[in-house]
Amino acid sequence: MSTFQLTRTLAPDAAAADLRADVLHGLTRTPKELPPKWFYDARGSELFEEITRLPEYYPTRAEREILIDRAPEIAAATGARTLVELGSGSSEKTRFLIDALLPGLAAYVPVDVSESALTGAAEALLADRPELRVHALIADFTRSVVLPETPGPRLVAFLGGTIGNLLPEERRTFLRSVREMTAPGDGFLLGTDLVKDESTLVAAYDDAAGVTAEFNKNVLAVLDRELGADAHPDDFDHVARWDREREWIEMRLRARHALTVKIPELDLMVEFEEGEELRTEVSAKFRQEGVRAELAEAGFELTRWWTDAEGRFALSLATAL
Repeated sequence: MSTFQLTRTLAPDAAAADLRADVLHGLTRTPKELPPKWFYDARGSELFEEITRLPEYYPTRAEREILIDRAPEIAAATGARTLVELGSGSSEKTRFLIDALLPGLAAYVPVDVSESALTGAAEALLADRPELRVHALIADFTRSVVLPETPGPRLVAFLGGTIGNLLPEERRTFLRSVREMTAPGDGFLLGTDLVKDESTLVAAYDDAAGVTAEFNKNVLAVLDRELGADAHPDDFDHVARWDREREWIEMRLRARHALTVKIPELDLMVEFEEGEELRTEVSAKFRQEGVRAELAEAGFELTRWWTDAEGRFALSLATAL
C-alpha cells in the first residue's frame, strides 16, 4: 500500500527570518545582491514554469532528454533502493528515475522548502505508483539535512542545473554536505548546464517575450509583500550578462534613475544611483573536467557522464568514496 510521510525540519518562521537577513545583508553591501531563492513565491514559480517552455530556454528540455534516454542505465549502475532528491519541487522530471528504479526502489525522499510543492508532488506520484513509499522533508538543502532511515544504497539527485546558482565556495560546502549524507558506494546524480556560445546563453536568460525579465523583477514584489517595501518594477531594467572569466551568467536589476527603496519592516532605506545594479542570480556553466575536480574534492568519483544530443547539458553520476 502507498505511504506518504512529511517531516518538517525547518522552523515555521525560518523563511521569513532568512529573507530579512538576506535583504539586510545584501542591500547594505557594495555591490548589492540578493540570492535567487527569493524569486520563487507562487507567482515566481508560475513564471519559471513558463520560462521552461520558452524556445530560448533549453536546459529543462535537454535534461529531460537525458533522463528519458539514460534512466535505465542510472538505475542499473546504482541499484538504488532509496532516491533522495534535493530541491525536488514538482518532482516532474524525477518520475523517469523513479520508474526506472521500481520495483526495487523502497523509498523516495524529496527535500524542499515548500510544503505545498512536496504534498502536491507526492499525491501525483502515488496516484500512479501505489507501491512507492514517499518520505518528504521540509528542509533547506543549503543547510545540513538529516535524512530518514531508509534502505541503501542511496542515490542523491540534484537536478536542473541548480548547483550553478551557488558561488564556488558555496558549491564546495554543498558538495561536502552531500558527501556527509551518503555512505561509500552511494550515488550522486548531478545536473549541470554546460559552457557554450554566449548568444545562446544570454538568450536563455533574456528571452524575446520578456518572461525572464518579469521573473527577475518578481523579487521586488516579494520585498514589497513580505517586508512592506516600496520597490517598483518600472524603476528597474532586467539585465543578463555573460561573465567570460568566471563562466557564469549574471542576472541583475539596473536602476533606471536615482531612487530610494524604503523597507519599513527592517527600518531600512536603500539608495540606488542611476545605473546602479542589484545582482539577483549567478548561473554558472560547467565543463566536464571542472565537474570531475569539484566532485573529487568533496569525496566523489565521477563514473558516468551523459549529455543531450546537442551537448548543451550534462548529467553526472558519481560514487561516494
